[in-house]
Amino acid sequence: MLLLGLPGSIALGTIFAVAIFDGLSWHEASIIGTMLAATDAAHGKAVICNTDVPVRIREGLNAESGLNDGLCVPILLVFIALALGAEEGGTGLALEYVARELGIGLIVGVGLAAAGGWLLRLCWNKKWVTETWMHVAVVALALAIFSIAQSLHGSGYIAAFTGGLLFGFQSKDATHEMLKAAEADGETMAMLTWFAFGGAVIGQNYHLFTWEVVLYSVLSLTVIRMIPVFMSLIGTGESVPSRIFLGWFGPRGLASIVFAIIVLNSNIPNGPFMTLVVVCTVFLSLVAHGITANPLARWIARIEKKS
Repeated sequence: MLLLGLPGSIALGTIFAVAIFDGLSWHEASIIGTMLAATDAAHGKAVICNTDVPVRIREGLNAESGLNDGLCVPILLVFIALALGAEEGGTGLALEYVARELGIGLIVGVGLAAAGGWLLRLCWNKKWVTETWMHVAVVALALAIFSIAQSLHGSGYIAAFTGGLLFGFQSKDATHEMLKAAEADGETMAMLTWFAFGGAVIGQNYHLFTWEVVLYSVLSLTVIRMIPVFMSLIGTGESVPSRIFLGWFGPRGLASIVFAIIVLNSNIPNGPFMTLVVVCTVFLSLVAHGITANPLARWIARIEKKS
C-alpha cells in the first residue's frame, strides 16, 4: 500500500483535481493530491483496536497510517517548491529550499534522537531519573527536535518523523512503555484540535463548500483512495472484500490539516482554496468513517471467518 497505493493515490488525486477545479496548475493539483493521500490512524481506531478484525488487516492499516504522512512530507515540499518556482520563475531556488528543509530536518532529527536516546539510557541506568520523569523527557525530546529543526529553517515534520523512527529502533522492546505519556498527551491535544476544527473551521467555512469541492472530497475518500489500494494488493493473497475494506478505511485527519497549514504558510496563490478542499474532505471523513467503522468491522470479521 505504501509502495504502490500511496503514489497511485497522489497521481489519481492530481488528475481529478485538474479535471474538476478550474484555474489550478498541475503543481497545485499535485499538492491537493498529496495533502489528502496521508491517512490518520486515530480516526480508524475503532477498526485498528477491534479484535474481530483480522490482525494482518489491523496491523496493515496501522503501519500504513503511521508511515504515509512522513513519506508525504518531502513530496509535498517538492510540489510546493515547484508551484512557487513556477509562480516566481525560480524553480532552481525553490528546489534548493526543499533540499535545505529536508537536509536540516534529517540531520536534526537523527542527531538529536541519537544524542537524546543515549542520554536517557545513561540517566536511567544510573538511576538519575524516575519512570515518571522518563516519560516526560521523551515528550520533551520530541518537542525539542521539532522546534530546533524549525528554528534552523528545516522541516520540523521530517525531523520528528526520522527522529521518532530512530528513537523507536534504539528503545526496542521498551518503546511502547516509554511512549505511554506521549500517547496520552497526543490524544488530549488531538481532542482539543478537533474541538477547534469543528467549532472554528467548519462552523465558519461550510457555506463555502461548492459542489465541485464536495464532489472531489467524496472521490478522494472513495475512488482516488480505493482503486490504487485495491490494485496494489493484487497478488498478495488478500480477498476482494479485504482489499475493499483496506481501501475504504483510509480516514483523513490531522496529517492533512497539518499539510494544509504548511500550504497556507507558503503563500501559494490558491492556498486558501486548496485548504478548503482539505477541510471539506476531512469533515466528510470524520462522518463517513465514524459511522461505518463498527458495522464494516463486523462485516469483514464475518467474511474472514467464512473463508
